[in-house]
Amino acid sequence: MIKSINQIKEKKVTVKGLLVMDVDSTLILEEGIDLLGEEAGVGEKVAAITERAMRGELDFKEALAERVALLKGLPLSVFDHILEKIHFTPGARELVTELHQRGYKVAVVSGGFHETVDKLAEKLGLDYVKANRLETENGILTGRVLGEIVTKETKKECLEKWALENGLHLADTIAVGDGANDLPMIQVAGIGIAFCAKPIVREQAPYQINEKNLIKVLDVMDGLMEDKKKGVGEKS
Repeated sequence: MIKSINQIKEKKVTVKGLLVMDVDSTLILEEGIDLLGEEAGVGEKVAAITERAMRGELDFKEALAERVALLKGLPLSVFDHILEKIHFTPGARELVTELHQRGYKVAVVSGGFHETVDKLAEKLGLDYVKANRLETENGILTGRVLGEIVTKETKKECLEKWALENGLHLADTIAVGDGANDLPMIQVAGIGIAFCAKPIVREQAPYQINEKNLIKVLDVMDGLMEDKKKGVGEKS
């Protein structure tokens, strides 16, 4: 029996899985807020706060508010300049392309800013994006964040929400990140990976990659699939 065009259109594509990644020092090599700090002439101060926050030594909300306050007075045009200094981590494009071909959705959730993250996500054709947004007045940063700040709880909630939207179990999800605020989503995901991560993350994540190459995520996935076929399948 020949299906009508409407029947074909109505057929839903089955999503096989979901990958959620952090952005700074994971999807990209740099810390975006540190680059902004350099533009504001407070690079070392911002970078020091970032390092402590990612190690879990500072409350992330407070640390972000403190760093954003230091960016007050920067023009919005600074983001075009910042984007020129940002580089995708090796293997990022290949990972996204391969997972899309396998029927996965790929997302990022970031404590960084939509002003840069949206453009990075567009370049890779990502399916979901969640980040912070900076407040501006007359094209100038006010030193404040608009709305709710993306926290470690937000990251976990986004992974759960996007999985549910696609009819997936958490076992079908992968989370990848490097900082302490990535830990909750890493621990709740089916495959949680510490990527060239801070010590606290390496200690608590089920899996880890210690080479700056995101294609290694596929090695972890495929290795676990092989173990499952052999009847191993336990997290190490």
